[in-house]
Amino acid sequence: MRAPLAAAGTQLLAAPGPLPTDQEQAAHELDLAVALVLAMPTAAPSLSLLANSRNIHPEGALVLGALLYVSGHRDGSQFWLQFAAGGGSHTAASLLSLLHRSLGEVLDAQVWRHQAVDLAAGREPMLPQQVLDSPDELLPRAVRDDILARCHEGLDIRLPPRLAAVLHQLPVDSDDPEYGEVPKVSASLIHELAAAG
Repeated sequence: MRAPLAAAGTQLLAAPGPLPTDQEQAAHELDLAVALVLAMPTAAPSLSLLANSRNIHPEGALVLGALLYVSGHRDGSQFWLQFAAGGGSHTAASLLSLLHRSLGEVLDAQVWRHQAVDLAAGREPMLPQQVLDSPDELLPRAVRDDILARCHEGLDIRLPPRLAAVLHQLPVDSDDPEYGEVPKVSASLIHELAAAG
C-alpha cells in the first residue's frame, strides 16, 4: 500500500517536460515557485511580521506578493515582489524574472535574473528567531496540496473563492499609476485566512 502512495508523491513533485513556448514554461515555473513560497513553514509568521511591525520585512513582502499573485492581484503582486527584492530577497527577484518572462518581457526578465543572482551571492536575509520557531501555517494543507497538484497538471494556480475573497477585501493604499490598486497587508490577515480556510 505504501508503494503506490510513494509513487503518487514522486509523480506530484516530478518536473513536467518543457512546455511549447518560453512564456508558457516561465508561467508554469512561476506558479510552482509561488506555490512553494506559500508552503514555506515561515510564510505565516513572515507575513505577520510585515503586518505588525514598522520595520521592512522582505520575506513577509514576498509572501504577500505570492498570495496576491495566486488570488489574481497580479499588479499588486508585482509591487510587493519588487518591495521584497529591494529589501534583499533573491527569491522575490527570481519570481519577478519569471513573471516578466511569462509576459514576454525578455529584457526585464534578464534584469531581475541578474538581480536574483547578485542577491543570492550576497548576504542571505536573516529571519528573526520567532519566525523560525513558529508552527503556524499560512494556508491549510489541502489548499497547498491543491495548488501543487494544479501546477503538476499544468493548470493555473488559484485560491479557493473563500480565501481569495479575504485578499480581495484588503484595504488599498492607493491607485498607483504603474501598479494599479496596491493592497496593503492587514494585521488580521492571517487570522482571516485561517477562518476562511
